[in-house]
Amino acid sequence: MSLQLRERPAPARRRLRRLATAGLLGTSLIALGGCGSDSEFERLAMPKPVTVEGESTLDLWQGAWIAALITGVVVWGLIFYAIWRFRRRSEDEIPVQTRYNLPLEIFYTIFPIIMVVVFFDHTIKTQNTVLNDPDVPVQNTVYVVGQQWSWTFNYPDAVDGQNVYNFGVANEDPPELVIPVDTTTRFELRSPDVIHDFGVPGFLIKMDVIPGEENHFQVTPKTIGTYAGKCYELCGVSHSRMLFTVKVVSQADYQAYLQEQYDAGFFSPEPILGGEYATTPGNFEAADEEDA
Repeated sequence: MSLQLRERPAPARRRLRRLATAGLLGTSLIALGGCGSDSEFERLAMPKPVTVEGESTLDLWQGAWIAALITGVVVWGLIFYAIWRFRRRSEDEIPVQTRYNLPLEIFYTIFPIIMVVVFFDHTIKTQNTVLNDPDVPVQNTVYVVGQQWSWTFNYPDAVDGQNVYNFGVANEDPPELVIPVDTTTRFELRSPDVIHDFGVPGFLIKMDVIPGEENHFQVTPKTIGTYAGKCYELCGVSHSRMLFTVKVVSQADYQAYLQEQYDAGFFSPEPILGGEYATTPGNFEAADEEDA
Protein backbone atom coordinates (compact mmCIF):
# COMPACT_ATOMS: atom_id res chain seq x y z
CA MET A 1 0.00 0.00 0.00
CA SER A 2 1.46 3.33 -1.03
CA LEU A 3 1.75 6.07 1.54
CA GLN A 4 0.78 9.62 0.73
CA LEU A 5 1.27 12.81 2.70
CA ARG A 6 -1.89 14.52 3.71
CA GLU A 7 -2.11 18.11 2.66
CA ARG A 8 -2.59 20.67 5.42
CA PRO A 9 -5.94 22.45 5.18
CA ALA A 10 -5.68 25.77 3.41
CA PRO A 11 -6.70 27.87 6.45
CA ALA A 12 -3.92 26.32 8.54
CA ARG A 13 -1.35 27.03 5.84
CA ARG A 14 -2.50 30.64 5.65
CA ARG A 15 -2.23 31.02 9.42
CA LEU A 16 1.30 29.63 9.33
CA ARG A 17 2.31 32.02 6.56
CA ARG A 18 0.78 34.96 8.41
CA LEU A 19 2.64 34.00 11.57
CA ALA A 20 5.95 33.72 9.70
CA THR A 21 5.35 37.04 7.93
CA ALA A 22 4.49 38.79 11.18
CA GLY A 23 7.60 37.40 12.86
CA LEU A 24 9.85 38.51 10.01
CA LEU A 25 8.22 41.94 9.87
CA GLY A 26 8.59 42.41 13.63
CA THR A 27 12.23 41.40 13.53
CA SER A 28 12.89 43.74 10.62
CA LEU A 29 11.29 46.66 12.47
CA ILE A 30 13.40 45.96 15.55
CA ALA A 31 16.52 45.70 13.40
CA LEU A 32 15.77 48.89 11.51
CA GLY A 33 15.17 50.61 14.83
CA GLY A 34 18.82 49.98 15.59
CA CYS A 35 19.95 52.29 12.79
CA GLY A 36 20.08 55.28 15.12
CA SER A 37 22.96 56.23 17.38
CA ASP A 38 21.38 57.99 20.33
CA SER A 39 21.55 55.09 22.77
CA GLU A 40 23.81 52.13 23.40
CA PHE A 41 20.94 49.79 22.45
CA GLU A 42 20.54 51.49 19.08
CA ARG A 43 24.31 51.37 18.57
CA LEU A 44 24.27 47.65 19.40
CA ALA A 45 26.76 48.09 22.30
CA MET A 46 29.20 50.23 20.29
CA PRO A 47 30.55 53.46 21.87
CA LYS A 48 29.11 56.72 20.61
CA PRO A 49 31.27 57.91 17.68
CA VAL A 50 32.85 61.33 18.14
CA THR A 51 34.40 61.48 14.66
CA VAL A 52 33.08 61.56 11.10
CA GLU A 53 34.96 58.34 10.31
CA GLY A 54 33.48 56.67 13.38
CA GLU A 55 30.01 57.12 11.90
CA SER A 56 31.07 54.96 8.93
CA THR A 57 32.34 52.26 11.28
CA LEU A 58 29.08 52.34 13.22
CA ASP A 59 27.02 52.06 10.02
CA LEU A 60 29.03 48.99 8.98
CA TRP A 61 28.56 47.43 12.42
CA GLN A 62 24.81 48.03 12.48
CA GLY A 63 24.33 46.87 8.89
CA ALA A 64 26.21 43.63 9.54
CA TRP A 65 24.08 42.85 12.60
CA ILE A 66 20.83 43.66 10.80
CA ALA A 67 21.74 41.43 7.85
CA ALA A 68 22.80 38.62 10.16
CA LEU A 69 19.61 38.91 12.21
CA ILE A 70 17.32 38.83 9.17
CA THR A 71 19.25 35.86 7.76
CA GLY A 72 18.95 34.05 11.07
CA VAL A 73 15.21 34.65 11.29
CA VAL A 74 14.68 33.34 7.75
CA VAL A 75 16.74 30.20 8.47
CA TRP A 76 15.03 29.58 11.80
CA GLY A 77 11.65 30.09 10.16
CA LEU A 78 12.45 27.53 7.45
CA ILE A 79 13.69 25.03 10.04
CA PHE A 80 10.58 25.28 12.20
CA TYR A 81 8.33 25.29 9.13
CA ALA A 82 9.92 22.05 7.90
CA ILE A 83 9.61 20.50 11.37
CA TRP A 84 5.93 21.40 11.54
CA ARG A 85 4.94 20.91 7.91
CA PHE A 86 6.61 17.53 7.37
CA ARG A 87 6.24 16.05 10.80
CA ARG A 88 5.14 12.47 11.27
CA ARG A 89 1.41 12.50 11.92
CA SER A 90 0.70 8.87 12.71
CA GLU A 91 2.43 5.56 13.38
CA ASP A 92 1.64 4.37 9.85
CA GLU A 93 2.67 7.53 8.02
CA ILE A 94 6.32 8.25 7.18
CA PRO A 95 7.19 11.56 5.48
CA VAL A 96 9.04 11.42 2.20
CA GLN A 97 12.75 11.04 2.99
CA THR A 98 14.21 12.01 -0.41
CA ARG A 99 13.05 15.27 -1.88
CA TYR A 100 14.89 18.24 -3.31
CA ASN A 101 14.14 21.61 -4.81
CA LEU A 102 16.73 22.63 -7.38
CA PRO A 103 15.86 26.39 -7.51
CA LEU A 104 15.96 26.57 -3.71
CA GLU A 105 19.33 24.81 -3.55
CA ILE A 106 20.75 27.17 -6.17
CA PHE A 107 19.46 30.10 -4.12
CA TYR A 108 21.11 28.70 -0.97
CA THR A 109 24.41 28.53 -2.87
CA ILE A 110 24.31 31.89 -4.63
CA PHE A 111 22.83 34.11 -1.92
CA PRO A 112 25.64 33.57 0.67
CA ILE A 113 28.18 34.46 -2.02
CA ILE A 114 26.25 37.67 -2.74
CA MET A 115 26.20 38.49 0.99
CA VAL A 116 29.96 38.00 1.28
CA VAL A 117 30.57 40.24 -1.75
CA VAL A 118 28.32 42.98 -0.32
CA PHE A 119 29.98 42.78 3.11
CA PHE A 120 33.41 42.91 1.49
CA ASP A 121 32.48 45.96 -0.58
CA HIS A 122 31.15 47.91 2.43
CA THR A 123 34.15 46.88 4.54
CA ILE A 124 36.61 48.14 1.94
CA LYS A 125 34.73 51.45 1.61
CA THR A 126 34.75 51.94 5.39
CA GLN A 127 38.41 50.99 5.59
CA ASN A 128 39.32 53.52 2.90
CA THR A 129 37.33 56.21 4.70
CA VAL A 130 39.13 55.60 7.98
CA LEU A 131 42.65 54.94 6.71
CA ASN A 132 43.04 57.29 3.78
CA ASP A 133 40.03 58.94 2.20
CA PRO A 134 41.34 60.68 -0.97
CA ASP A 135 38.32 63.01 -0.96
CA VAL A 136 39.18 64.37 2.51
CA PRO A 137 42.48 66.29 2.57
CA VAL A 138 44.63 65.76 5.68
CA GLN A 139 44.86 69.11 7.46
CA ASN A 140 46.91 68.07 10.47
CA THR A 141 49.45 65.33 11.24
CA VAL A 142 50.49 63.92 14.60
CA TYR A 143 53.30 61.39 15.01
CA VAL A 144 52.26 59.00 17.78
CA VAL A 145 55.09 57.02 19.36
CA GLY A 146 54.31 54.14 21.69
CA GLN A 147 57.15 52.84 23.82
CA GLN A 148 57.55 50.95 27.06
CA TRP A 149 55.61 52.33 28.79
CA SER A 150 54.14 55.63 27.72
CA TRP A 151 53.43 57.80 24.69
CA THR A 152 55.06 60.68 22.83
CA PHE A 153 52.94 62.97 20.63
CA ASN A 154 54.74 64.97 17.94
CA TYR A 155 53.28 67.91 15.99
CA PRO A 156 55.67 68.45 13.03
CA ASP A 157 56.16 71.95 11.63
CA ALA A 158 53.88 73.28 14.34
CA VAL A 159 55.63 76.55 15.31
CA ASP A 160 58.34 78.29 13.24
CA GLY A 161 58.94 75.07 11.31
CA GLN A 162 59.81 73.20 14.51
CA ASN A 163 58.35 69.94 15.78
CA VAL A 164 56.42 70.47 19.02
CA TYR A 165 55.97 67.45 21.27
CA ASN A 166 54.43 66.22 24.49
CA PHE A 167 55.48 63.04 26.26
CA GLY A 168 54.51 60.87 29.17
CA VAL A 169 56.82 59.46 31.82
CA ALA A 170 56.40 55.81 32.77
CA ASN A 171 54.43 55.24 35.99
CA GLU A 172 53.43 58.92 36.20
CA ASP A 173 50.50 61.00 34.94
CA PRO A 174 49.22 60.03 31.46
CA PRO A 175 50.29 62.33 28.61
CA GLU A 176 47.85 64.57 26.78
CA LEU A 177 47.07 64.49 23.06
CA VAL A 178 45.47 67.67 21.72
CA ILE A 179 43.79 67.88 18.30
CA PRO A 180 41.49 70.49 16.72
CA VAL A 181 37.77 69.98 16.15
CA ASP A 182 36.32 69.79 12.62
CA THR A 183 39.82 69.16 11.25
CA THR A 184 41.08 65.95 9.68
CA THR A 185 44.09 64.72 11.65
CA ARG A 186 46.24 61.82 10.52
CA PHE A 187 47.99 59.76 13.18
CA GLU A 188 51.34 58.37 12.04
CA LEU A 189 52.03 55.44 14.36
CA ARG A 190 55.60 54.45 15.29
CA SER A 191 57.19 52.13 17.85
CA PRO A 192 60.88 51.69 18.66
CA ASP A 193 60.56 48.56 20.82
CA VAL A 194 57.59 46.16 20.83
CA ILE A 195 54.05 46.06 19.41
CA HIS A 196 51.67 48.50 21.06
CA ASP A 197 48.13 49.40 20.07
CA PHE A 198 46.80 52.97 19.89
CA GLY A 199 43.08 53.32 20.46
CA VAL A 200 40.35 55.68 21.63
CA PRO A 201 36.88 54.13 22.14
CA GLY A 202 35.11 57.23 20.81
CA PHE A 203 37.07 57.02 17.55
CA LEU A 204 35.71 53.50 16.93
CA ILE A 205 39.12 52.37 15.73
CA LYS A 206 42.35 51.08 17.23
CA MET A 207 45.51 50.15 15.37
CA ASP A 208 48.71 48.29 16.13
CA VAL A 209 51.89 50.33 16.53
CA ILE A 210 54.51 47.96 15.11
CA PRO A 211 58.30 48.42 15.07
CA GLY A 212 59.49 49.01 11.52
CA GLU A 213 55.95 49.58 10.19
CA GLU A 214 54.46 52.98 9.32
CA ASN A 215 50.78 52.50 10.14
CA HIS A 216 48.37 55.39 10.07
CA PHE A 217 44.69 56.35 10.21
CA GLN A 218 42.76 59.62 10.22
CA VAL A 219 39.95 61.14 12.26
CA THR A 220 37.79 64.25 11.97
CA PRO A 221 36.45 65.06 15.47
CA LYS A 222 32.94 66.49 15.55
CA THR A 223 32.63 67.57 19.19
CA ILE A 224 34.87 69.43 21.62
CA GLY A 225 35.57 67.30 24.66
CA THR A 226 37.99 65.08 26.56
CA TYR A 227 38.30 61.37 25.83
CA ALA A 228 40.32 58.51 27.30
CA GLY A 229 42.73 56.38 25.30
CA LYS A 230 45.08 53.52 26.04
CA CYS A 231 47.27 50.76 24.66
CA TYR A 232 45.25 47.70 23.65
CA GLU A 233 48.21 45.34 23.12
CA LEU A 234 49.95 43.54 26.00
CA CYS A 235 53.40 45.10 25.73
CA GLY A 236 55.16 44.42 29.00
CA VAL A 237 55.02 44.67 32.75
CA SER A 238 53.61 48.24 32.83
CA HIS A 239 51.20 47.82 29.93
CA SER A 240 48.24 48.82 32.12
CA ARG A 241 49.84 52.23 32.71
CA MET A 242 50.00 53.14 29.01
CA LEU A 243 47.08 55.53 29.25
CA PHE A 244 46.61 58.91 27.64
CA THR A 245 44.00 61.66 27.35
CA VAL A 246 42.68 63.13 24.11
CA LYS A 247 41.45 66.72 24.17
CA VAL A 248 39.48 67.99 21.18
CA VAL A 249 39.63 71.78 21.20
CA SER A 250 38.88 74.72 18.95
CA GLN A 251 41.40 75.76 16.32
CA ALA A 252 42.36 78.83 18.36
CA ASP A 253 42.93 76.77 21.51
CA TYR A 254 44.93 74.26 19.48
CA GLN A 255 47.29 76.92 18.18
CA ALA A 256 47.60 78.34 21.69
CA TYR A 257 48.52 74.89 23.02
CA LEU A 258 51.25 74.43 20.39
CA GLN A 259 52.68 77.86 21.17
CA GLU A 260 52.62 77.07 24.88
CA GLN A 261 54.56 73.83 24.35
CA TYR A 262 57.03 75.68 22.13
CA ASP A 263 57.57 78.45 24.69
CA ALA A 264 58.14 75.79 27.38
CA GLY A 265 60.99 74.32 25.34
CA PHE A 266 59.23 71.19 24.09
CA PHE A 267 60.33 71.42 20.47
CA SER A 268 62.86 69.76 18.20
CA PRO A 269 63.86 69.92 14.53
CA GLU A 270 62.36 66.49 13.80
CA PRO A 271 59.70 64.29 15.46
CA ILE A 272 61.00 62.29 18.43
CA LEU A 273 60.45 58.66 17.45
CA GLY A 274 62.16 56.91 20.37
CA GLY A 275 65.78 56.45 21.29
CA GLU A 276 68.03 54.07 23.17
CA TYR A 277 66.10 51.61 25.34
CA ALA A 278 62.93 52.94 23.69
CA THR A 279 62.47 55.74 26.18
CA THR A 280 61.00 59.20 25.87
CA PRO A 281 62.92 62.36 26.86
CA GLY A 282 61.16 62.30 30.22
CA ASN A 283 62.14 58.70 30.81
CA PHE A 284 65.77 59.61 30.15
CA GLU A 285 65.56 62.18 32.96
CA ALA A 286 63.90 59.65 35.30
CA ALA A 287 66.59 57.10 34.54
CA ASP A 288 69.35 59.64 35.20
CA GLU A 289 67.84 60.45 38.60
CA GLU A 290 67.69 56.75 39.53
CA ASP A 291 71.34 56.27 38.50
CA ALA A 292 72.40 59.24 40.61
